[in-house]
Amino acid sequence: MKRDDQTAGRSSRLSGFYQKSVAERVAIVADWADLTPDEVAVLQNGLTMGQADKMIENVIGRYCLPMGIGANFTVNGRDYLIPMVVEEPSVVAAVSYAAKLARSGGGFRTGSTPPVMIAQIQLLDVPDPAAAEAAILAEKATLLDLANTSPTIAELGGGPVDIQVHHLPETPTVPMLIVHLLFDTRDAMGANAVNTAAETIAPMLERLTGGSALLRILSNLTDQRRAWAETFIPASAFSSVDHSGEAVIRNIAHANAFAVADPYRAATHNKGILNGVDAVALATGNDWRAIEAGAHAYAARNGQYQALTEWRIIEEIEDLGLKVGEIGDRRLEIGGWPPPQSPISDLQSLPLLYGRIELPLSVGIVGGATRAHPRAQIALKILGVESACELSEVMAAVGLAQNLAAIRALATEGIQRGHMSLHARQVAIAAGARGLNVDRIAAQLVREGQVRVERARELIGEARA
Repeated sequence: MKRDDQTAGRSSRLSGFYQKSVAERVAIVADWADLTPDEVAVLQNGLTMGQADKMIENVIGRYCLPMGIGANFTVNGRDYLIPMVVEEPSVVAAVSYAAKLARSGGGFRTGSTPPVMIAQIQLLDVPDPAAAEAAILAEKATLLDLANTSPTIAELGGGPVDIQVHHLPETPTVPMLIVHLLFDTRDAMGANAVNTAAETIAPMLERLTGGSALLRILSNLTDQRRAWAETFIPASAFSSVDHSGEAVIRNIAHANAFAVADPYRAATHNKGILNGVDAVALATGNDWRAIEAGAHAYAARNGQYQALTEWRIIEEIEDLGLKVGEIGDRRLEIGGWPPPQSPISDLQSLPLLYGRIELPLSVGIVGGATRAHPRAQIALKILGVESACELSEVMAAVGLAQNLAAIRALATEGIQRGHMSLHARQVAIAAGARGLNVDRIAAQLVREGQVRVERARELIGEARA
């Protein structure tokens, strides 16, 4: 059965999902992803000690984190349920709310570059850097052929695609010549493949340059492997008893401008984005540390650390036809968006909030923990993605939604109001509450405005007395 047939008619709009029991939620997701009883059991029981012992060294146990579902996502006209593994309260609830806001404007539209990774070979003691560069580029075809070390990736249409040379005449030690090997890894994250290729061509690079190869390893600044997402949301979607929609979207634009101009704010702004991106990476067995390193480095690519997102106001319908977002030698066109059936297809919808994110996302759906961890496999089945590029695009949409939720809260009632309500449950558990008492104690803490372990212990003591 084709995927379009499988997903037709399904909606990620799960009203009241958070109010259902765990068993009811599991049943809904199992039906969505057509999970078998064995897969449901794995989802709830997780990694065995034997499996854990084969994944890393010196295993003594397992450390569990909750897996939740980000709901309401529409990406490129298709609905997704998003598995998220995270310990921080409010992340899943916030991203689901933001996805519902984006849904009112047709959801998210996404795109990505080919999945090209960069391997670096560091050459020292090169006697003539200019001649060395010329020699390397003259033998580019031979080097690329030599670097084609993964038959599996080659069969899928991937492999080495380019050689670049970078000069570092001034470093804290000696001048260096750095060779970049660009490698299309297809549906793999590709660390092992590109590292193997780099080591394979290093001896030939030494012969061509007269230098000595030291480091031969991938770069986590994967700026050749990017994904982006954008959304248009009518101001009316943000209206409430306390705030007008137009005031809210203008404050969101001001909040984003703050993160563009100030690195202290940008660090927190981008951390909020990665709350969502990392949670999907963890759920699917991807390397969230590599993603974080690449995202933060990319945020500083212009010489100052800045926001990874753009939020601005669209006040003229003509602006929907503008070209935005330079993507290498291509441009992302808004023309034809939103789709005709979207609620924002006419003048009555103005003004609109336009949001966009772009960041490096080196993720895979084959190899590594994505195959070794049984829950990662189930998470990928729930997502239903068919390529690493599709996964990266969905993750970009999640990052944009997570950012929207955070700055909308900051621009209205403040971040603590919703967050502390959810945090109160953790405080109650830390104080010793169990079962039904957890929600009762948490609710009392929120009513009193004292979300503290000491007060929770007092309430538990009063209940016992």
